[in-house]
Amino acid sequence: MTTTSSTHETRRAPERIRLPGGRTVAVHTLTTGTSDRIVVVCHAAPGSGLFDPDPHESARHDVTILAVDRPGYGGSDPVADGSWASVDSAADDVASVLDALERRTVGVVGWSAGGRVALALAARRPDLVDRVAVVATPAPNDQVAWIPPEHSQAMEELRPMPPTAVHAIFAEQFTAMVPSDPYAPEALALLEVGAMDADALAIDGVRARLGHMLAQAFTQGATGLAADIAGYVLRPWGFDPADVRAETLLLYGEVDPVADGRHAAWWQQALPDAHVETVPGAGHAVIVPMWHRVLTHVAPNSLRTARTAV
Repeated sequence: MTTTSSTHETRRAPERIRLPGGRTVAVHTLTTGTSDRIVVVCHAAPGSGLFDPDPHESARHDVTILAVDRPGYGGSDPVADGSWASVDSAADDVASVLDALERRTVGVVGWSAGGRVALALAARRPDLVDRVAVVATPAPNDQVAWIPPEHSQAMEELRPMPPTAVHAIFAEQFTAMVPSDPYAPEALALLEVGAMDADALAIDGVRARLGHMLAQAFTQGATGLAADIAGYVLRPWGFDPADVRAETLLLYGEVDPVADGRHAAWWQQALPDAHVETVPGAGHAVIVPMWHRVLTHVAPNSLRTARTAV
């Protein structure tokens, strides 16, 4: 167990859980509550489960918050040769972790790329998920274009190739993107966090926590990012939004340069039980200032003060 002097937060080592197929994943416990309520956080790309958007708010809610590193990120094994790290397989990994921990009926949060995993988990395992918060997640590119056309064309040329070859190509390309200093301001550009997020970044400890996450994300170099992007760009996502029966909050920043209101509107129309909340002046890091709102949705009536008053 280590303590970061800059933020006075205690970080525990992740638990490593072996999945039925033999891979091992790292599971972070961000907060431990006394209630039975579990909240699962699906991280951004690049990212890891280490990131807590607001530890103070997390502590105020009487819940246990878990996050799983996707393949090749942090302490999770990469996918096997010949396999894809797809959206649905990432969701199945989380489901296997919850099954191993004998957890039932959780709330799930997905930030940016993690929103797809959260929705896939809800669609594929409705027995596990009753509430979802999707935060700043782009819609499918063929429905609401957000990937630059030149990048889309280059990726389409890779579609017929086997996963091992694609991962190698992406890893070589993305290695140059691995920041020498994950705590430097320019490293945040990898998360699409920048000038629009000035208010969020001004909150004490946020830059350090994002830096911790990025440092963890690139523990294995560009392996995780390469597999993650290949999986959600070149492979089907493995779920139908119409199968998501959980009550879903769609939370978006008004000035998000990646996922604007068009994306929120598409998800709202595609999902059976979803409503949109747009945060004025917020960018892609909208999850930070709105963490309280996220937790009140996925874990209603969870505030410690509220529970004490009952």
